[in-house]
Amino acid sequence: MSTDKRPEMQISERELTAMTRDLDELHESTFPGVRTLLDEFSANLAHITRGLPTGRRGFLLGVGGVTTLGMAAACSSGDTGSSTTTAAPASTTAGATYEGDLKVVALAAALENLAVTAYTGALDAAGKGTLGTVPPAIGVFVQTAMKQHKDHAAAWNAVLSKAGKPTISDAPLSITADQVKALGAAKSVPDVAKLALELENAAAQTYTFAAANVTDTGGIMTAATIQPVEAMHAAILNFVLGQYPVPDAFIGIDKAVKPDALLPK
Repeated sequence: MSTDKRPEMQISERELTAMTRDLDELHESTFPGVRTLLDEFSANLAHITRGLPTGRRGFLLGVGGVTTLGMAAACSSGDTGSSTTTAAPASTTAGATYEGDLKVVALAAALENLAVTAYTGALDAAGKGTLGTVPPAIGVFVQTAMKQHKDHAAAWNAVLSKAGKPTISDAPLSITADQVKALGAAKSVPDVAKLALELENAAAQTYTFAAANVTDTGGIMTAATIQPVEAMHAAILNFVLGQYPVPDAFIGIDKAVKPDALLPK
């Protein structure tokens, strides 16, 4: 048992269970569209690898509903998978291997893998009893969020594979070592929730950055479709921590992980 007398979460298990169910429904309703958009993205790979832009007008006309969803789902505190084709070899290099839109794709895959690593570590720590008492609803949320991150990583890796590039099987990012160290130091559910919240906020903002910085319409739409799911992860974690989330009119990019965070291995 943990000697920390703080409640392990600031909402009821019933509330967290309902939020997790809504999260799963959002993911399941949008992810088929992600696959369709990535098919379009892959179809434009010849343009991507030659550095030729695809039209942004289609994105501006068609993404309005997705962007609105992202704004509605995006919340912050006042303070602060599926099987895919993997013909390409696993990643042995990172930042230097990818160019243009594909570097953003690799970044997204690595960031999703980092989230999977964090949630996996949290489940392992809970199983060892190092986090004190872990409410069952927390375990269900963690497993749900982890599966969604795995789905997203697999989807981005499918693009890399079809482009003949190495897939990203780990998290070759400049922030990874610090995040793993922080996870190892976590001693309670709130500790892990704070770490996960930082990652989810970074993911949501990274997708906002990606939507504004990739040239392919399919890639833009994919980032804009995944972003609300990451933002909902963050909103739920804010509730767990007792930080009533305040809807953001726009999600910024000050906490986004940029492509230069990709590291060679």
